[in-house]
Amino acid sequence: MLSEKSAATVRATLPAVGAAIGDITDLFYRKLFAAHPELLRDLFNRGNQAAGLQKQALAGSIAAFAGHLVDHPDTRPDVMLNRIAHKHASLGVTREQYQVVHTHLFAAIAEVLGDAVTPEVAAAWDEVYWLMAGALIAIEERLQAERQVLAGDVWREWRVTGRTEETADCTTFRLVPADGSPAPSFRPGQYVSVQVELADGARQIRQYSLSCAPGSPVRSITVKRVHDGEVSRHLHEHVHEGAVLRASAPYGDLVLPGTDGDRPAPLLLASAGIGCTPMLSMLEHLAESGHSAPVTVVHADRSPADHALRADHRALTGKLPDGRAEFWYESGATAEDRTGLADLSGLRPAPGTRAYLCGPLPFMRAVREQLLTAGVAASDIHYEVFGPDLWLAS
Repeated sequence: MLSEKSAATVRATLPAVGAAIGDITDLFYRKLFAAHPELLRDLFNRGNQAAGLQKQALAGSIAAFAGHLVDHPDTRPDVMLNRIAHKHASLGVTREQYQVVHTHLFAAIAEVLGDAVTPEVAAAWDEVYWLMAGALIAIEERLQAERQVLAGDVWREWRVTGRTEETADCTTFRLVPADGSPAPSFRPGQYVSVQVELADGARQIRQYSLSCAPGSPVRSITVKRVHDGEVSRHLHEHVHEGAVLRASAPYGDLVLPGTDGDRPAPLLLASAGIGCTPMLSMLEHLAESGHSAPVTVVHADRSPADHALRADHRALTGKLPDGRAEFWYESGATAEDRTGLADLSGLRPAPGTRAYLCGPLPFMRAVREQLLTAGVAASDIHYEVFGPDLWLAS
């Protein structure tokens, strides 16, 4: 993929670029939003920008991609690229916006690194950028074509047919296409982007997992109200039955595997907090399809009262022929629950287990380490992050 000449240059300059990548991405976003304020208003998450989280995620993805090219010049990190591409496609990112990003990113690199950016260095990192951008564009356009979505035109109107207060801060919204057409198909574990217009005119976007079975004519998203979350607060306070929301087609690569003949894979579904939502969709699908292999369900939360969809979580697990659930709570655990932080060290996963994780980053890191220790292959551990992927940033 990366030419030998550029690989040598990138290898030699990667430490310097890596050391300065935080300053580069900070300057990049300032330049980008000065030239294109509409991107901050209508595309990027303003809360993540204010907290610096998007900067960390961008820096991590660039460094991870460049490092992979240097260490494995004949391959590309498709798992990372697919995750990013699904997010971009759900947001309506276009091919033209990659050129805009290139302009301001390389201006930031030149300003931060100064004379160190020789023509040879600039050419090598330009090659890295367009290898990554080209791969993402190809994946995103394929994803959009599969969903019959035009680039940049991802939004469809959905009518709210009901809402249920699951906990003090989690609400389920049930949606149907506003035009009466059938809801598009999706795979268990996928999400949609939801766009809302806020009081200041900004159209902010967030992703929410579909918490229903793929075959359901009514779609469900369960939204946790975040204290400083502009979109979640708007949905909780202003969106009621009869309202119309703008949402994308379903995206996301945290999806269940196909069956291998008559031998479905053993599964482990581990979640914490609102990360349970994609697991509910998976469990409902597994129950409906008669999945017969072992399914271990692990969930961690502050208390049973904070566990959104708790009854459904346990009931759907109980419908599986070989399903078992462990719910861990910091307080208020009942006799059938566990007290404390989730601990998988006692689990003995069946050979060939595929694990799916969704929740706060510290939880997923801890679970991944425990699964690796238990013998689950790294390639069989999959995760979903909502918001900037700070796993890469680390």
